[in-house]
Order: sequence, then structure tokens, then C-alpha cells
Amino acid sequence: MKTSAMLVLLSGLGACAMPARGGMESSRMSFFITSAGTGRGADLGGVAGADAHCRSLAEAVGEGNRTWHAYLSTSATGGQTAMHARDRIGSGPWYNAKGGRVAMNVADLHGATTGLGKTTSLTERGDVVNGRGDTPNRHDILTGSQLDGTAFPGSADKTCSNWTSSGEGSAQVGHHDRQGGGENPTSWGSAHGSRGCSQANLIATGGNGLFYCFAM
Repeated sequence: MKTSAMLVLLSGLGACAMPARGGMESSRMSFFITSAGTGRGADLGGVAGADAHCRSLAEAVGEGNRTWHAYLSTSATGGQTAMHARDRIGSGPWYNAKGGRVAMNVADLHGATTGLGKTTSLTERGDVVNGRGDTPNRHDILTGSQLDGTAFPGSADKTCSNWTSSGEGSAQVGHHDRQGGGENPTSWGSAHGSRGCSQANLIATGGNGLFYCFAM
């Protein structure tokens, strides 16, 4: 009888422990700002190249066994259909490298209560990215997106030729620290356009060719 009772007790404890492990699993890193860009300005090798860069950085910190997508929109040019950044990142929730939740879902991510900001929008290594007031300022994050995470309509190039140009053009950027200048200075995803598409121009504007990565 005592043996049977002990087995039942241990079985119950095991069942109780499983949700706790599941909770820890869910707070694995699923969002980060790239610690480095490609070095080619806004030429990321297209969206596919940007996704590969996200995956490579995630692999370096032991999180490569997930599907990683860059938060980037593309425009409808050359017969291609526009792609919206918000449609590329899954449904959430998303956590930074320290296990802090930054958003529950897509609506939360783009809403007034989003958890994104300088101290929470960390790199894959868990580092804070320089913002306004730091030297050098690196707060311009490539997105090519409007405030709601959708692509810009019309023919205006807001994506440096869909992330294949390091010359002429412009890319819409957000401010990860949610401060600065531009039309929407406090927006993490759509603050203003870059001065150009080259690495030098991105740096001069206040960035470094960095972008957001999300796990699906």
C-alpha cells in the first residue's frame, strides 16, 4: 500500500513539473536585433539573405534550430507582390535574449503597449544597442515598413530595391530606442527614411545596417 501511494505521489509531482518546464521553454529567445549587419549597407541579399543572416546569428548563440525571419517589408516592383513585415514573423509571443517578453502577438507588437525599447530590444547576445546620445548612435533599424508593419503602397522605393541595393535609394527605418527625429521619432518600426543605401549613408543617418529578427 505504501509503495503504491508513493508511486502515485511521484507521478503527481511529475505532472505538476511539466507545465513549469513548458513555461521556461516558451520564454526562449524569439526576437533580437542583429548585432551586426551584412556590411553591405541595405544590400542584404534580398529578404532571403536577411533571413539567412538572422539564422546565422541565432546559430552562434545556440538558437539555430528554429525558423528565423527578418522583420522587413518589400515593395511591389518588377512584377513582384509586396510583402509585409508583420506577416513574416508568426503570431508570438516573443522574448528577448534575457527572457523578457516584448510582445504577446502581432497587434501588441504594433500597439501602444509594445514592450520594444532600448533596454528590451537586445541583440542575440543580450547586448543593448547604442541609441541616441551614445557614440556612435546606431538606433536606425532597417524595416521598409509603415507604422503597422505593412509595405508602403505605390512606386516609392522604401526598401533600397527590396534589400538588394547599396547605392541609390532609401530605406525606411525605425528607432529601437524610440527617440530622435523624423516623421515618427518614437516608432521602433517606421521613424523616417535613410539618407541612402550604402553602409556609409546608413551610418551617417544614425544606423549601421541592423535589422530585427523574429522566430516563427
